[in-house]
Amino acid sequence: MPEILYIKASPRGQRSYSVAVADAFVRAYKKKNADDQVVELDLFDTELPKFDGFALQAKYSIMGGQKHTPEEKSAWEAVEKTIENFKSFDKYILAVPMWNFSIPYQLKHYIDVIVQPTYAFNYSPDKGYTGLVTGKPVFIACARGGAYGPGTGAEAYDFQSKYLELILGFIGFTDISTLIIEPTLEQGPEIAEKKKSQAILKAEEMAARF
Repeated sequence: MPEILYIKASPRGQRSYSVAVADAFVRAYKKKNADDQVVELDLFDTELPKFDGFALQAKYSIMGGQKHTPEEKSAWEAVEKTIENFKSFDKYILAVPMWNFSIPYQLKHYIDVIVQPTYAFNYSPDKGYTGLVTGKPVFIACARGGAYGPGTGAEAYDFQSKYLELILGFIGFTDISTLIIEPTLEQGPEIAEKKKSQAILKAEEMAARF
């Protein structure tokens, strides 16, 4: 049975538009795939490994082909555990709000931990970068207070969905489905609720093909 990792990158709980849409996606998916297991990872309720000092040096030791010191080895074990957990799943769902045109710091921290050479990607002079997390679909619910889609004039400010699609593609994902919920603030609560309802219906449709 497939296992799905549902990553929540918003601390707003049920007030979160991205979580509301991703939750709807999960419910629709479970209706057709009742035996599949969905594991939630709330990044604002999770203690991630620090990526400084010995952990950072451990990364450079790998890149330089050097052995880890005992201190580096201890720090790197926590990083490896997080990477192994992430890669163990078959499918992924993300609920991500836009913060300052980008993503919440906890999600960036998580990405910085798991995107490591020889674990999430490889590099060679002849092939360049090669992603190692392959053959797995991901659904992303991206909510933002303003409108940043094509034709809005604000497309260049979108470092949320564009970055997520880029970094996931970098580590090997090719089946990436992104659903945008916008605007959730600038046009008032009525428009926000309307956009959320529309996104929920779309998420339910997308879940049937996930």
